[in-house]
Amino acid sequence: MDKLTVALLSGGRSAEREVSLKSGEQVYQALDKDKYLIRRYDPRDDLARLIADAQDIDVALIILHGRYGEDGTIQGLLDLLDIPYHGSGVLGSALGINKIQSKRLYEYAGLPVSPYLIVDRTDPDAQTKVQNTLEFPVVIKPEHEGSSIGLSIVAEASQLQPALDLAGEYDRLILVEKYIDGTEITGAVLGNLNPEPLPLVEIIPGDQYSFFDYEAKYKPGATEEICPARISEALTQKAQEYAVRAHQALRCRGYSRTDMIVSDNEAYVLETNTIPGMTATSLYPQAAAAAGISFSQLLDRLIELALEKD
Repeated sequence: MDKLTVALLSGGRSAEREVSLKSGEQVYQALDKDKYLIRRYDPRDDLARLIADAQDIDVALIILHGRYGEDGTIQGLLDLLDIPYHGSGVLGSALGINKIQSKRLYEYAGLPVSPYLIVDRTDPDAQTKVQNTLEFPVVIKPEHEGSSIGLSIVAEASQLQPALDLAGEYDRLILVEKYIDGTEITGAVLGNLNPEPLPLVEIIPGDQYSFFDYEAKYKPGATEEICPARISEALTQKAQEYAVRAHQALRCRGYSRTDMIVSDNEAYVLETNTIPGMTATSLYPQAAAAAGISFSQLLDRLIELALEKD
């Protein structure tokens, strides 16, 4: 059997470049070399080579995070080059990375979300509007960015402006949400037209972290992750249903991972990752492993889904 030529894309230009490079290396190591001829590309430096090689590439694995990788940009280029790729297309990727549009689509789909407000970093009354609309504590997020970059939890008014300034370094529009105290879980979904949920993962950051921030996500041992999550069967089914509905509301394809907070017997939808972290110990591969799918088998399945005709 002829090997499939796989373009493995990692690195890129976003604030999550180092995470992408690490994920890309682990994906490379896990791919079955008897099945695939793997060509590696860093979109920061290798776009010309990718374009030149396009006619010889059978499928692409996009192991990129953040802007220019998870936002539909590289997906559009691959569409123009007629290279199939795993994961969401231009629309799903652009919606998934935009926290404000995602929130609106979750609401339209009837999914529970935390009360929120959208402010403009140039608005001199932004701080007053937040204080008049939401009760503390609140969560401040830039419109885009992943891995909790630019995110702050604000407990009182004196902390508000610095948090708005931080988020404003990344985006003009800022999402402000009412903080919900509860158990953080994440729901992985796998499939194209008929996506199926995987076991939920419960996330417990170390005592030194006030939330699941960048360091808590990526520092070894900083966070305890339990799969399946320790919640009731009824709540598990509800949260898995929400993950599938969020996947469909954002027009995702292939796979996704939706983060939620469980509180008062409800699972509040936070955001959806259209390219979840893909090291062997990342949350999505952990959920797949709990479903009996090894990391190598998961990559095989994602390639199959990339080549599947909708």
